[in-house]
Amino acid sequence: MSTAALPKTPPVDLQQTRALMQGLITLVEDNMSQIQAMRYDITLKPDNSPVTAADVLIEQLICDYLTARIPDITFAGEESFTSATDLTSDGYYAILDPIDGTENFCSGLKEWGVSFTLWHGRNHLGSLLYMPELREHLMTGDTLVPVQSRIRGFSSSMCDEILEGMTATQESRLMGCAVYNLYNVVRGAFARFTNPRGAYAWDLLPGLMLAREHHCDIEVEGQPYHGEFLEPGRKYRVDIRHRYDLHSG
Repeated sequence: MSTAALPKTPPVDLQQTRALMQGLITLVEDNMSQIQAMRYDITLKPDNSPVTAADVLIEQLICDYLTARIPDITFAGEESFTSATDLTSDGYYAILDPIDGTENFCSGLKEWGVSFTLWHGRNHLGSLLYMPELREHLMTGDTLVPVQSRIRGFSSSMCDEILEGMTATQESRLMGCAVYNLYNVVRGAFARFTNPRGAYAWDLLPGLMLAREHHCDIEVEGQPYHGEFLEPGRKYRVDIRHRYDLHSG
């Protein structure tokens, strides 16, 4: 992959941040053959959830990509994050889920994605939701032509609240991928997305920031969300509604 057009200094404006994220997309695209070859190289975590060799590969590729361009960046990836990772400085830091929806990925489904967000101190610079095999993405600064839907999406972590919500909703979906769910509620293909059991910041924060950008109504832990930083390593319950009244047509 050519890096001649990519920023070599820390991003200071939206154009540079978008160029950085577009380079990240290109990086994953250029390595898709190797990523797909690792699809069924699976290890189970202590909580019995799967992680593949591709999760580890993508995280390392993106970590290397970022540190080459922002040498002092603090990186928090799902597969490498520990409680010792310091995200309290005023510098640059990135949060990444290399493969959100790993159960889908290692089962041969295409509904999985890369979830990425870049911050400076507590200031959000840009976020990206990217689904390589569906060839779709949404990043900070993109425009959307919204669609209208009556579908309510739910997380796949089944609980009584989800069962009750599905019973009360005429059309509902469980897709098993936060990137897919968040992307679709932002663009209006889901009228609402609810995760009542909670997910981690690397699952949610990029999508929440994009949902704010596109004027969705957002609750985190039952309270209105105004773009606050979410700490990695803990789970957050979310409920997002697409606001069709804010769009023409």
